[in-house]
Amino acid sequence: MTAQERWLEAIWPTVRAYLPPPPGVIVELGCGRLGGFVPELLANGYDAVGVDPVAPDGDQYLQVEFERAELPAQLDGVVACTSLHHVAEPGEVVDRIAQGLAPGGLVVVVEWDWEGLDEATARWCFERLDASATSSWLHHHRDRWEESGEPWEAYFRGWAEHHGLHPATQLMRQLERRFEQVVLHRGPYYFSELAETSETDELAAIESGLIPAARIDYVGRLG
Repeated sequence: MTAQERWLEAIWPTVRAYLPPPPGVIVELGCGRLGGFVPELLANGYDAVGVDPVAPDGDQYLQVEFERAELPAQLDGVVACTSLHHVAEPGEVVDRIAQGLAPGGLVVVVEWDWEGLDEATARWCFERLDASATSSWLHHHRDRWEESGEPWEAYFRGWAEHHGLHPATQLMRQLERRFEQVVLHRGPYYFSELAETSETDELAAIESGLIPAARIDYVGRLG
Protein backbone atom coordinates (compact mmCIF):
# COMPACT_ATOMS: atom_id res chain seq x y z
CA MET A 1 0.00 0.00 0.00
CA THR A 2 1.37 3.42 -0.97
CA ALA A 3 1.44 6.38 1.41
CA GLN A 4 -1.41 8.01 -0.55
CA GLU A 5 -3.52 4.85 -0.37
CA ARG A 6 -2.83 4.59 3.34
CA TRP A 7 -3.88 8.22 3.80
CA LEU A 8 -7.13 7.78 1.89
CA GLU A 9 -7.99 4.63 3.83
CA ALA A 10 -7.33 6.35 7.16
CA ILE A 11 -9.16 9.60 6.39
CA TRP A 12 -12.20 8.19 4.61
CA PRO A 13 -14.14 7.26 7.80
CA THR A 14 -13.77 10.85 9.02
CA VAL A 15 -14.91 12.33 5.72
CA ARG A 16 -17.81 9.88 5.52
CA ALA A 17 -18.96 10.78 9.05
CA TYR A 18 -19.13 14.47 8.12
CA LEU A 19 -21.12 14.04 4.90
CA PRO A 20 -24.91 14.14 4.63
CA PRO A 21 -26.45 10.65 4.28
CA PRO A 22 -26.77 9.15 0.78
CA PRO A 23 -28.13 9.49 -1.76
CA GLY A 24 -26.71 12.84 -2.69
CA VAL A 25 -24.47 14.57 -5.21
CA ILE A 26 -20.90 15.02 -3.94
CA VAL A 27 -17.99 16.63 -5.78
CA GLU A 28 -14.40 16.06 -4.68
CA LEU A 29 -12.13 19.01 -5.41
CA GLY A 30 -8.60 17.78 -6.14
CA CYS A 31 -9.17 14.03 -6.21
CA GLY A 32 -5.68 13.35 -7.56
CA ARG A 33 -4.40 10.52 -9.73
CA LEU A 34 -5.94 7.81 -7.55
CA GLY A 35 -9.41 9.31 -7.70
CA GLY A 36 -9.46 10.32 -4.05
CA PHE A 37 -12.63 9.31 -2.22
CA VAL A 38 -14.76 8.98 -5.36
CA PRO A 39 -14.69 5.13 -5.39
CA GLU A 40 -15.78 5.01 -1.75
CA LEU A 41 -18.44 7.65 -2.32
CA LEU A 42 -19.89 5.65 -5.20
CA ALA A 43 -19.78 2.43 -3.18
CA ASN A 44 -21.67 4.15 -0.38
CA GLY A 45 -24.54 5.25 -2.58
CA TYR A 46 -23.54 8.78 -3.55
CA ASP A 47 -23.53 10.29 -7.02
CA ALA A 48 -19.89 11.39 -6.96
CA VAL A 49 -17.65 13.36 -9.30
CA GLY A 50 -13.92 13.95 -8.85
CA VAL A 51 -12.36 17.11 -10.29
CA ASP A 52 -8.63 17.40 -10.91
CA PRO A 53 -6.43 18.03 -13.97
CA VAL A 54 -4.69 14.71 -13.17
CA ALA A 55 -7.87 12.78 -12.29
CA PRO A 56 -8.22 9.23 -13.65
CA ASP A 57 -10.06 8.57 -16.88
CA GLY A 58 -13.75 7.76 -16.54
CA ASP A 59 -17.24 9.17 -16.47
CA GLN A 60 -17.01 10.04 -12.76
CA TYR A 61 -14.03 12.36 -13.24
CA LEU A 62 -13.44 15.78 -14.76
CA GLN A 63 -9.84 16.38 -15.83
CA VAL A 64 -9.85 20.14 -15.35
CA GLU A 65 -9.22 22.79 -12.70
CA PHE A 66 -12.13 23.15 -10.29
CA GLU A 67 -12.59 26.79 -11.23
CA ARG A 68 -13.32 25.80 -14.86
CA ALA A 69 -15.27 22.59 -14.27
CA GLU A 70 -18.88 22.19 -15.33
CA LEU A 71 -20.28 20.99 -12.03
CA PRO A 72 -23.57 19.18 -11.43
CA ALA A 73 -26.34 21.48 -10.22
CA GLN A 74 -27.36 21.81 -6.57
CA LEU A 75 -24.59 19.84 -4.89
CA ASP A 76 -25.25 18.23 -1.52
CA GLY A 77 -21.59 18.36 -0.59
CA VAL A 78 -18.08 19.26 -1.69
CA VAL A 79 -15.00 17.49 -0.34
CA ALA A 80 -11.57 19.15 -0.51
CA CYS A 81 -8.81 17.02 0.99
CA THR A 82 -5.35 18.67 1.14
CA SER A 83 -6.14 20.56 -2.06
CA LEU A 84 -7.10 24.12 -1.11
CA HIS A 85 -3.58 25.14 -0.11
CA HIS A 86 -2.52 24.50 -3.73
CA VAL A 87 -5.20 26.46 -5.61
CA ALA A 88 -4.35 29.74 -7.33
CA GLU A 89 -7.02 31.90 -5.65
CA PRO A 90 -8.61 30.43 -2.49
CA GLY A 91 -11.30 33.10 -2.35
CA GLU A 92 -12.40 32.35 -5.91
CA VAL A 93 -12.51 28.61 -5.22
CA VAL A 94 -14.47 29.03 -1.98
CA ASP A 95 -16.96 31.26 -3.81
CA ARG A 96 -17.34 28.60 -6.53
CA ILE A 97 -17.99 25.94 -3.88
CA ALA A 98 -20.66 28.10 -2.27
CA GLN A 99 -22.28 28.83 -5.62
CA GLY A 100 -22.44 25.12 -6.46
CA LEU A 101 -23.98 23.93 -3.19
CA ALA A 102 -27.69 23.64 -2.58
CA PRO A 103 -29.01 25.53 0.48
CA GLY A 104 -27.89 23.62 3.55
CA GLY A 105 -25.15 21.84 1.56
CA LEU A 106 -21.88 20.97 3.27
CA VAL A 107 -18.24 21.58 2.46
CA VAL A 108 -15.86 19.07 4.06
CA VAL A 109 -12.25 20.24 4.14
CA VAL A 110 -9.19 18.35 5.34
CA GLU A 111 -6.16 20.63 5.30
CA TRP A 112 -2.49 20.80 6.22
CA ASP A 113 -1.36 23.52 8.61
CA TRP A 114 2.09 23.59 7.03
CA GLU A 115 3.22 26.60 9.05
CA GLY A 116 3.37 24.30 12.08
CA LEU A 117 6.06 22.13 10.51
CA ASP A 118 8.86 23.50 12.67
CA GLU A 119 12.31 21.93 13.07
CA ALA A 120 11.27 19.73 15.99
CA THR A 121 8.35 18.33 14.01
CA ALA A 122 10.50 17.85 10.91
CA ARG A 123 13.09 15.92 12.90
CA TRP A 124 10.34 13.81 14.51
CA CYS A 125 9.15 12.88 11.03
CA PHE A 126 12.61 12.32 9.57
CA GLU A 127 13.51 9.91 12.38
CA ARG A 128 10.53 7.76 11.35
CA LEU A 129 11.07 7.64 7.60
CA ASP A 130 11.34 4.28 5.89
CA ALA A 131 15.00 3.85 5.01
CA SER A 132 14.11 1.58 2.10
CA ALA A 133 11.89 4.21 0.43
CA THR A 134 13.53 7.45 -0.61
CA SER A 135 11.02 9.16 -2.87
CA SER A 136 8.48 10.64 -0.46
CA TRP A 137 8.04 14.39 -0.02
CA LEU A 138 9.49 14.11 3.49
CA HIS A 139 12.59 12.33 2.17
CA HIS A 140 12.89 15.14 -0.34
CA HIS A 141 12.74 17.83 2.34
CA ARG A 142 15.19 16.03 4.60
CA ASP A 143 17.75 15.78 1.80
CA ARG A 144 17.23 19.26 0.36
CA TRP A 145 17.43 20.85 3.81
CA GLU A 146 20.73 19.11 4.53
CA GLU A 147 22.07 20.27 1.18
CA SER A 148 20.92 23.87 1.71
CA GLY A 149 22.87 24.51 4.91
CA GLU A 150 20.06 26.85 6.00
CA PRO A 151 18.13 26.86 9.27
CA TRP A 152 15.01 24.72 8.88
CA GLU A 153 12.56 27.62 9.18
CA ALA A 154 14.30 29.61 6.43
CA TYR A 155 14.56 26.59 4.15
CA PHE A 156 10.98 25.44 4.58
CA ARG A 157 9.31 28.83 4.38
CA GLY A 158 11.31 29.59 1.24
CA TRP A 159 10.08 26.34 -0.29
CA ALA A 160 6.45 27.08 0.67
CA GLU A 161 6.60 30.59 -0.75
CA HIS A 162 8.22 29.36 -3.95
CA HIS A 163 5.36 26.88 -4.44
CA GLY A 164 2.69 29.38 -3.49
CA LEU A 165 1.24 27.41 -0.59
CA HIS A 166 -1.60 29.19 1.19
CA PRO A 167 -1.49 29.22 5.02
CA ALA A 168 -4.28 27.35 6.78
CA THR A 169 -5.29 30.54 8.58
CA GLN A 170 -5.99 32.22 5.23
CA LEU A 171 -8.02 29.23 4.04
CA MET A 172 -10.09 29.18 7.23
CA ARG A 173 -10.86 32.90 6.87
CA GLN A 174 -12.14 32.35 3.35
CA LEU A 175 -14.30 29.42 4.43
CA GLU A 176 -15.74 31.31 7.39
CA ARG A 177 -16.61 34.16 5.02
CA ARG A 178 -19.08 31.95 3.11
CA PHE A 179 -20.09 29.13 5.45
CA GLU A 180 -21.47 28.49 8.91
CA GLN A 181 -18.92 26.42 10.84
CA VAL A 182 -20.17 22.99 11.87
CA VAL A 183 -16.88 21.26 12.76
CA LEU A 184 -13.36 22.51 13.42
CA HIS A 185 -11.01 19.80 14.62
CA ARG A 186 -7.28 19.13 14.57
CA GLY A 187 -5.54 15.79 14.25
CA PRO A 188 -2.58 13.75 12.91
CA TYR A 189 -1.28 14.44 9.42
CA TYR A 190 2.15 12.88 8.77
CA PHE A 191 1.62 9.23 9.80
CA SER A 192 0.85 7.86 6.35
CA GLU A 193 4.35 8.83 5.13
CA LEU A 194 6.16 7.30 8.12
CA ALA A 195 7.41 3.78 8.75
CA GLU A 196 5.71 1.78 11.50
CA THR A 197 3.86 4.90 12.66
CA SER A 198 0.09 4.82 13.01
CA GLU A 199 -2.40 7.63 13.28
CA THR A 200 -2.66 6.69 16.97
CA ASP A 201 1.13 6.99 17.36
CA GLU A 202 1.12 10.50 15.93
CA LEU A 203 -1.86 11.45 18.07
CA ALA A 204 0.08 10.34 21.15
CA ALA A 205 2.99 12.58 20.12
CA ILE A 206 0.57 15.48 19.69
CA GLU A 207 -1.07 14.92 23.06
CA SER A 208 2.32 14.71 24.78
CA GLY A 209 3.36 18.04 23.27
CA LEU A 210 6.15 16.67 21.07
CA ILE A 211 4.60 17.98 17.84
CA PRO A 212 1.60 20.14 16.93
CA ALA A 213 -1.52 18.77 15.27
CA ALA A 214 -1.01 19.55 11.59
CA ARG A 215 -4.32 18.35 10.17
CA ILE A 216 -7.38 20.59 10.19
CA ASP A 217 -10.83 19.11 9.64
CA TYR A 218 -13.38 21.79 8.80
CA VAL A 219 -17.04 21.33 7.95
CA GLY A 220 -19.15 24.30 6.88
CA ARG A 221 -22.80 24.60 5.96
CA LEU A 222 -24.22 26.92 3.33
CA GLY A 223 -27.02 29.00 4.83
